[in-house]
Order: sequence, then structure tokens, then C-alpha cells
Amino acid sequence: MAREKIPEIHERTYAGVLGKIIGVYLGRPVEGWPYEQIQARFGEVDRFIHEDLGLPLIVADDDLSGTFGFFRALTDRDDCQEIHPALFGEHWLNTIIEDRTILWWGGLGRSTEHTAYHRLKEGIPAPQSGSQVLNGFTLATQIGAQIFTDGYALMSPGDPEQATALIRAAAAVSHDGIALDCAAYLGALQALAFQHRHLDALFAAAEPFAQNDDLRRLVDEVREVCQREDDWRVVREWIQEHHGYGVYHGPCPIQTNHAAVLAALWLGGDDFTRSVTIAASAGWDTDCNAGSVGCLNGIRLGLAALPPSWRAQVADRLLVVTAEGGRCIRDAVLETRDILRASAAFRGGATPQQPARFAFEFPGARQGFAPCPYAPGTQSEIQFLDDGQPGLSLRYSLSEGQSAHLSTPVFLDFDEVIDHFGTHASPTLYPTQEVHFAVQVPETAANAQPTMQPYALYYDADDARCELWGEMIALQPGLNECRWRIPANGGMPLFRLGLALGAPEGPTSGELRLLRIDWNGAPQDFHQQGMMMTSIWNLQPHWLRAWVSAARDFAPDFADTYCVSHREENGLVTLGTREWRNYAVESRLRFSLHDAGGLVLRAQGLRRYYAAMLRDGKRLSICARQDGRTQILAEMPFPYETERHYRMRFSAEGDRLTLSLAGQTLLGARDDRFDCGGAGFLVERGTMLADGFRVCAIGDG
Repeated sequence: MAREKIPEIHERTYAGVLGKIIGVYLGRPVEGWPYEQIQARFGEVDRFIHEDLGLPLIVADDDLSGTFGFFRALTDRDDCQEIHPALFGEHWLNTIIEDRTILWWGGLGRSTEHTAYHRLKEGIPAPQSGSQVLNGFTLATQIGAQIFTDGYALMSPGDPEQATALIRAAAAVSHDGIALDCAAYLGALQALAFQHRHLDALFAAAEPFAQNDDLRRLVDEVREVCQREDDWRVVREWIQEHHGYGVYHGPCPIQTNHAAVLAALWLGGDDFTRSVTIAASAGWDTDCNAGSVGCLNGIRLGLAALPPSWRAQVADRLLVVTAEGGRCIRDAVLETRDILRASAAFRGGATPQQPARFAFEFPGARQGFAPCPYAPGTQSEIQFLDDGQPGLSLRYSLSEGQSAHLSTPVFLDFDEVIDHFGTHASPTLYPTQEVHFAVQVPETAANAQPTMQPYALYYDADDARCELWGEMIALQPGLNECRWRIPANGGMPLFRLGLALGAPEGPTSGELRLLRIDWNGAPQDFHQQGMMMTSIWNLQPHWLRAWVSAARDFAPDFADTYCVSHREENGLVTLGTREWRNYAVESRLRFSLHDAGGLVLRAQGLRRYYAAMLRDGKRLSICARQDGRTQILAEMPFPYETERHYRMRFSAEGDRLTLSLAGQTLLGARDDRFDCGGAGFLVERGTMLADGFRVCAIGDG
């Protein structure tokens, strides 16, 4: 059975996403290094150098979180036919946790994006939030306009007018002037790269989109020096002299880095590896520039141009760190699907059908699967194949008594987390959810078939690594479909999902294909309960880090399970995913000083959710928050006391919201604006203690 033919545009979109990821991870370890230091240590960054520096490869990075997190402004709303900067500004406020996610929090007047965020928070909408009039020329013309906008070009194949319009609207949240011009010009090049493989034709087609005299001169000058010189170091020295950081103001001016991107494209030619190597080796903003080059050349040159060894190391993985923790653990296939859906919806076409979470539909796609780094003992050999067949193809060679383990992340592996940019995430998979597997074994298989056993890894309350195992399945030739409901484990977050292949009847070898792996709905019964603190010095145990907190303080408590404290409105703490639809949340809440507090469900960021709240010592309410507006859906008088527990249950089923206290239903409402999302706590101007937290699916969740 051959793989279904993927439209070329879809495959090039995937190649662009993957090229962006590869470029960022190539240049990220030397970001901020002086050029001379890069040269002295590495000469050329022509491989992943993370291990040389004692770093993991897959880490949080603003280039990836900003690119794919901000792009969700087009996938998360129904009103995206009329694009304007204010829409993207609203999305910033919904998706960014202040001082913690996506941005360089370098200070008002120093960091362009930090300054724009402050403007938005003060009620100044985009594009004024990023304008030169308000923020000055220097801040408005830094690199950020260029590095977060690849998604809009990827959703506009062959349509540079659409790409540039979207990019200008999105980038105007934080930038202005030549920064918008450079970003739009790069986006036009990327959109046109779907049609023009040859660089001369590509740049000729993009010429009308260089709409600024200074930009046109920059493009012409860089092209001229690249045609004259073939040594990238010589060209780099020319850029340093004529357009380097010493020529412009600010920490990361757009002109320098735009010149570096153009030079890497011209000098790299049709060699993907050479182009991103130049961008990553030349200094300045290495991960940004290599990511931009990698995206464009991924589109232009296609999947075949991407080095297989680099693809294998990345395995499609990336982190998109936003206020929605359940959308942090991502891969290039998932991001490509989102871009293709947005593209179809924006053009008024039918959106592609949503496949299983793991369907491996693009050639060579891994979606994070790799030999499990935590497999016990001596492992048998397992290889990943790109044989044109559907699914993830594997070749195994199993010795008797040994096994081969492969797994993929479903949450952060804290051995990989570094304090570079804040890394906040929630698991995508929870105990008591049911996982569906479909595995194809060749009908012509001659040898004895292996067994397959699903498993999940987690850390217990003492941060010791533990395992959960499903039943062993004897695989048969043909299609094998099975299900595994992951057992409860005391509320500890899972961090890897895996499969173990075994040979109980003696050595065997062969091939099989993972066709799909999926799960849907909320957990049947996921709960954390009681006082779980094991040390007064460990305020961030693994079980607590499954939560994403925008509250100023969120920690384990000495008597209850959690303490949530926030000095402003909207102190939100959540976990869960967009797959959670119909479910109930429950906790025992106790208040100290506060204005309001309670439970939330169907949360889709910081400012889009339903909440059940006790307010001002005298009211009980159900409300919906949507961007800057909060609507009371139902309310009643309810005098309550501080320092006393109240058992609250809040449920959503279809458009029906129900609030109970101590087992008695007190309020109900109907509303259909949010049909899915995560759950958690909310406190405003004060402190709330919570004893336990439970999520239970209603129906299929």
C-alpha cells in the first residue's frame, strides 16, 4: 500500500516549517556570541553543536514560539477574514504570559516586543502599540518583525500580496518603518519560493515588494557584493563595515540581519546546508537568520534538500511556549496542518480533515518518535525507514529476551529544559485517557511476529522516574488495532508515550508501520489530591510543573494542595488541551484576602475561558471572558466566609454550564462561544488555597 500522494504545495509547506526549525536549532547555541568567538571555537556551524556546549537540542526559543504561537491568531478565531493589526494585538494579550513566555523581556524602551506588550496592556491597540510615533525609530526598527512572520508566507503559496498584507498587519503590533518593509519583502520571497526555484527568478519576482528606498539599496548592495565575492567571510566583513551593528542603533537592528539573510541565500545557492551554515556562522542574530533562511530554502528546494541526519536528530520536534500549555509539545507535522487549515479557511475553501495526532503523513515524518532514551538494559536494533509507505515505517531486529523501545514526548523532559527562555508546558496526554494504536504488519511476513506493549513514563512525587505498562499484544500480519486506557498514577504528569517490541519466540526481524496513534476528550478521572509538598525548598516539583501559571505566585501548600496568589485581576493557572470538550472540574477552595476566585474550564489562553467564581464575600457567578470583555452569564447572592473550604464543581456539556457547591447545583447557564480547552484556577487581587483538583470526562469528553 503506497502512501497517498501529498500535494506538492503541502509537502513544500512542511519543508518550510521543518527548515525553519532546523535553522533555529543550528544557530541557537551561538546566539549572542561575538563573531570572533564563533570562528575561534567552530569556524563554521555546519552541524548541531549543542552537545559541544553541554546543551539539549530541543529547547524553548522565541523564534519558534513567536512564529507559531502568534500565527494562531488566524487559527483560533472566526473573524479572520478581515485582518487588522488590532486582532494580532489581542492575540498577544491572550497568548503571552507577562515576564515569562515568548519575548525577550529586556525592559520598556530597550526590548521592542516588551515595550509593545506594555502598550497593549495599557490599552493602546495595534498598530499604535508598535509605532515609531510612540516608541521611537530605534525600537520600531529591530529584527522582531522579520522573525515571527514565516507562517503567513507559508499559508500564502504563490500569493505574495496576501503574505505581505498579513505580515504587515501582524508585525505592526510591535514594529514600524523599514522593519515592516524588510519583513514583508522576506515574506514575499517565501511566498514566491513555492513557484520559483531559481534565485534570479525569485528575486526578480519579489522586486515590486521592496517598497522602501533604503531597503532597495540594501538588497542591491548585498546582491552586488555576493556576485563579486564567493567567500562568505569576505561578504560578512563587508556587511559589518557598511551595515553592521555599529552603523545602526539598538540591540538587534533589522538592516544588519536582513543583509545577513540575503547574503546567506545568495552565497548558499541551491545548497540548503550551505545556506543555513553561513547564516548560523556569521554572527549577529544567528538563530533568527538561520531560521529565516531555512524556511525559505525549505520551501524553494523541498524536502529532498534537507539533510537526513539533521531531520533525524530534530525528529520534527519543537516547543511552542505560550499561555496554553497543552499546545507546547509540538512537531512540524502539527504546525503544517494548522497552516494548511488556516490557508484553506482564509481563502474560503474546505478545510482539510483532521487526521490522528500521529499520522506521519509527510515523507520521513517522525513526529518526535525516536529510540527511547530511557529504555532499560541492552536494546535490540530498530531503524526508521522512509520507503514511501503510509505511516512511520520501522525495521526491527530482535534478539531473544531483548526488546526495542521507541517513544515520543507528551510533556517536557526536564533533563532537556534550560533557563534560556521560560519553558512552560502541560502534558498532551493524561492518566485515564484512552490511546488508540493502528499498526500494519506486512501480509507476506515470513518470520514470527513481534509482540507490542504500550507504555508511558512519568516522575512520581519524589521525582523518581516510573513506568506504566499496557497489555502485551501479539501482532499479526495485516492491520492491528488496539486501545490502552492509561491507569491512574496519583496525578503525576506523563512525559513520554512509547511502544516496546519484543521477541518471545526467539530472534526475529522484519518491518512494520505505525499508521496512527491518537487520543481524544478529557481524562476519565485525573486528579491531584492532598498535601503533596515533600520539601519546603522544592516549590517546583514535577507534578506542579504540569500547570501553566500566569498568576504571580503558584506553589504547593503546607496544608492544601495548591496556593494561588495574584495582585491584579486574571490570575489564571491551567492545564489540559484543546481536545478537552465535555467535562467537570472540582476542588475544595479556601480564600484569604481576595476580590474573586474559583475554577475555570475550556480555557483557550489567558483571556478566553469560562469561570465559576466566588466574589467579594457575597456572590456566586458563572462568567465568560473573551478578550477584554467579561460577561456574567448567571449570578446569585451567596455570603461566604474566608478561611473555610467550599467544595466547588463546575461542568461543561455542549453549551450547558453548571455550578455546584457541596453537591448542590446552584447555577446554570448556556453559552456556545468556547467548545473546548483546558481547566484550572482563577484568583483576582488576593490568594486562594485549593485542596485537590479533579477532571472527569462527561460522555466521551
